[in-house]
Amino acid sequence: MKCPKCACFDDKVVDSRSSKEGAVIRRRRECLDCGHRFTTYEEIERDTLMVIKRDGRRELFGKEKLASGLHRACEKRPVSQQIVHELIDRIHNSILDEYEREVPSMVIGERIMNGLRVVDQVAYVRFASVYRRFAEATDFVQEVQKLETAQ
Repeated sequence: MKCPKCACFDDKVVDSRSSKEGAVIRRRRECLDCGHRFTTYEEIERDTLMVIKRDGRRELFGKEKLASGLHRACEKRPVSQQIVHELIDRIHNSILDEYEREVPSMVIGERIMNGLRVVDQVAYVRFASVYRRFAEATDFVQEVQKLETAQ
């Protein structure tokens, strides 16, 4: 591993720990040249997963896009970043565990909505308005009524 301070390739592992329920290994390293300590993370590399969009197009499944949608839905809401990141990880890992090559975008959207419904109902309605393409105010009212009857 290349030292971020001096760019030397000689280092030693000082400490290794499992994190994120065993999915990632965190390693503390020390550069043998300058003595700088830094942290690296090692995780399993999975095969490429494609998302099948509504119109039939295919694009790469990425945690970044999932995170972007969830962050946007939770923006200016009383939802901690830790809860959002846990939700992102849970949805991401469940999709990777269940699908090997292709996943319909519907599956991703429904999992996000199910997670947001529990975390914050306003964030849920925000996401649902984009995902379900609400065209009129009555669409919002119907979604809120569904939330109220589900409780």
